[in-house]
Amino acid sequence: MDLMTSPAAETAIRTTQLPNGVSIVTERMHHVRSVSVGIWVSTGSRRETPDENGISHFIEHMLFKGTNSRSAEEIAKSVDSIGGNLDAFTSRELVSFNTKVLDEHLPLAFDVLSDLVLNPKFLPEDVEKEKSVILEEIKMDADSPESLAHEIFCRNFWKGHALGKPILGTKESIASFNPDTIRNYYQRAYTPENIVITGAGNLHHDHLVALCDKAFGGITRPGSLPVSAAPVSHAEISLKSKRTLEQTHMCMGVPAYPMPHEMRFASYLLNAILGGGMSSRLFQNIREKQGLVYAVFSELNLYRDAGVLEIYAGCSPQSTKKVIGSIMHEFRALKSEPVAPEELRRAKDHLKGSLMLSLESTSSRMANLARQQIFFTRFFSLDELLTSIENVTAEDVHRVSNEFFDPERIALTLLGPLKGFQVSRADLAC
Repeated sequence: MDLMTSPAAETAIRTTQLPNGVSIVTERMHHVRSVSVGIWVSTGSRRETPDENGISHFIEHMLFKGTNSRSAEEIAKSVDSIGGNLDAFTSRELVSFNTKVLDEHLPLAFDVLSDLVLNPKFLPEDVEKEKSVILEEIKMDADSPESLAHEIFCRNFWKGHALGKPILGTKESIASFNPDTIRNYYQRAYTPENIVITGAGNLHHDHLVALCDKAFGGITRPGSLPVSAAPVSHAEISLKSKRTLEQTHMCMGVPAYPMPHEMRFASYLLNAILGGGMSSRLFQNIREKQGLVYAVFSELNLYRDAGVLEIYAGCSPQSTKKVIGSIMHEFRALKSEPVAPEELRRAKDHLKGSLMLSLESTSSRMANLARQQIFFTRFFSLDELLTSIENVTAEDVHRVSNEFFDPERIALTLLGPLKGFQVSRADLAC
C-alpha cells in the first residue's frame, strides 16, 4: 500500500489518505472499550439540483435496503447481535453512516458499514416502497408546526439557493425518482475524494486503515457534483395563517459567520448569552419573567460559506407582538453595551462544559474529527478550543451583536392562527 500518513497536532489523532483519495482519521482513547466509526460523504441537499431535491436523503435510506451479500434484515441483525448500534443522517452539506460497538467487534461492524455504503442494489421495488416511507416522513414534518415554520423560514432566508431546499425533498421530486436517477447521483457523489472515514475509541489507526484499504482502496469511480456558490440571505417577513393551530410559531433569524470564520467563537458565546440555555436572556426574560412562552431558544446553523443565527418561540396569538418586541429588546440590549463580566463568565463556562462533556463520548469525538477534516482540514486540540473560547472578550461579543442585529437583515416567519395579524419592518427595529 502506498499510503500518505501524517500525525496531527494532537498525538492521539492520526490521518492517512489512500492513493485513490479516501481520507481516514482516527483518535485513540485508551480509557474506553467502545469504538465509533463513521463514513462521511460530502454531499447533501445543497449539492442537489432542483429536480434532485431530496435524493441524498433518499439514497441514505436506500443503502439500508440490502447488498449482494446481506439483506436489509441481516444488516440490522448483524450489529444488533453484538450490542452495537447502526445509524445514518443527511444534512445540508454531509451524509453520515456510523456505528458504535465494543472494540473487539470493530472488524464485523466495519464490514457491515462499508458493505451497505459500497454495494447498494437500488431495486425498483425497494425504490417504490421507500417513496411511500419518505412521503410519510414529509407528512410527519408538515404536521409538526415547529418543523414546518423552520422549513418556511429556511426557504425564504436562502431563497433561490439549494440551502433553502428541504433535506427530505418534496412530494413532486420524490415521485420522480427511479433506480437510474438514484444510481447516477450515487455514482457522482460517492467517489473516493468525497469520502472521509473517521474512528474514535479503543482502536489502532493502522488496523482501521487496513480495513478501509481492503474495502475502499480499489474504488476508482470518477464523478463530481457541482459546488454551489455562496448563498445570499433574504430578510423576508412571511406570515402563514393556519387556523387549526393553537399557537403562533415564530422563526426569526439574521445572517451569521460561516463555520471556518475567525470570529466564530464570539458568535458561539453570543448565541449562548442570547438563547442557548435556561440562563439565557431569552429564556429568563420571555419565559421566566413574563410567562409568554413555553419554548424559546436560539441556535447557530453554520455552513462552509454561510451561517444563520435563528430564534424560535411558540406563544399564544395574543402574545405574538409582545414576544417580537421582547426579542427586539434583547437585540438592542446586546448592541447597546458589552455584556457584564459575570454573564460572559457564565456563558464561557457553559460552552466549555458542554464541549468537554460531549467529547467524553466516542461518537461525538468521531463526528468532531469528521467536521474538522471536512471544514478545516486540520485538527484542534481540546486545549486549543478551550483557549479560543476563553480569549473572547466582551468587546468581541458586542461587535458581533452590532454586526448581526441589523434591522434591515432580520428575517421573520410566523405560522399559526394569525387572524389578520401584521408585522412591519418597523416592528423589527433594534
